[in-house]
Amino acid sequence: MKDGSALAPLREPNFRYYWLSRLIDGAGTTMAGVALAFAVLEVSDSATALGAVLAAYSIPMVVFLLAGGVLADRVGRTLVIQLSNLLSGLSQLATAALVITGTAEVWQLAALAVVNGTATAAGMPALAGVLPQLVPRDQLKAANLVLAVPDNALMVLGPAVSGVLVAVVGPGWALAVDGTTYLLAMLVLTRVRIPRPMDGQPRGGAIADLREGWTYFRSTTWLWVVVASFSLLNAISSGGLSTLGPVLAAQTDIGEAGWGLIRSAQAVGFLVCSLILIRISFRRPLLWGMAAVALNGIPMLVLGLQPVLVAAMIGAFLAGLGSQVFGLGWDLAMQEHVPVEMLSRAYSYDMLGSFVAIPVGQLLFGPIGLAFGVQRVMVIAGVAYVVVALVTLASRSVRDLPRATTTVSATSLPQDS
Repeated sequence: MKDGSALAPLREPNFRYYWLSRLIDGAGTTMAGVALAFAVLEVSDSATALGAVLAAYSIPMVVFLLAGGVLADRVGRTLVIQLSNLLSGLSQLATAALVITGTAEVWQLAALAVVNGTATAAGMPALAGVLPQLVPRDQLKAANLVLAVPDNALMVLGPAVSGVLVAVVGPGWALAVDGTTYLLAMLVLTRVRIPRPMDGQPRGGAIADLREGWTYFRSTTWLWVVVASFSLLNAISSGGLSTLGPVLAAQTDIGEAGWGLIRSAQAVGFLVCSLILIRISFRRPLLWGMAAVALNGIPMLVLGLQPVLVAAMIGAFLAGLGSQVFGLGWDLAMQEHVPVEMLSRAYSYDMLGSFVAIPVGQLLFGPIGLAFGVQRVMVIAGVAYVVVALVTLASRSVRDLPRATTTVSATSLPQDS
């Protein structure tokens, strides 16, 4: 079956359980971002405090990503994902309990964010490297979109529902839903048997694994160029949109519920684009991906120039379109061009490089916004985002990378027990 058969991946039992686990997890995760932001602002009405809590999550996530990639490629991705979900669920439930009971302090939220970020670091490379081991390689595009459509549908509802919950009963209940879904997703994932790429191969130590992954990363031009670009892009968006966005919403008529609607509009863009991409061949995944991701600068420009809810929702919708095009293009580039036994480590270097500057953006944009004005900083951030995304296409290895035509079947690999 070719990748044009949209529902073919669901015939694979492993993929079906993985898909269901992702669906359950996404139901809570899409509510968590809005809820956590306003939980912190409820405790301390400060952009600096919000940036500190967000950084407490992202710093350990960055620090431990490489270890997560090695674990995933060595000990089996199923176990790593399950343990990550367990730790994330428990830490999120603890956060919810503090917020619901009114006893939360900023340092407590930051400490639990450290735990959640560490768990995420362990699980992300495993999750990213799973898909080529669950379906035949000619179904990768279809499998990515089968995952994307329900994920994006949940993203449409999740932030809006979370915004309403925050406004009506407070942010703690949305965080409690997220913690519960982590645990439910972990239970469903026990039905998945994921291949171990390194079984039957000679193994060195963990340092040797990291060195091998680094050699592959730095020698693959399209890979390191895009990652270097996203180091800047993610710093800009995490500081400009994720940190200053809720602050601007709280200071204007947009409000908490309006901010949830803006994030939902972005998810609508994800969903619409994922449905359109089912029928598009996508022969130059990174060319179209980097061109489209420049649209993420639009909501920052709109909010900075004129923070009106409808205009911001339109900008967020366009950003969602662009992000989905890039997301599919990047996953296809990685899944089709990186050897399966190297994939989690390659993703871990990708994530490390892409995420390393996120805490910088989260920590700096609050004080910078206070000093120079939130709206002015958001305009500059929006312009910078567009420029960086488009300049990346100056690299021929990025814009000319094709879809792979010859790949190795996942069914030939041994299964986890």
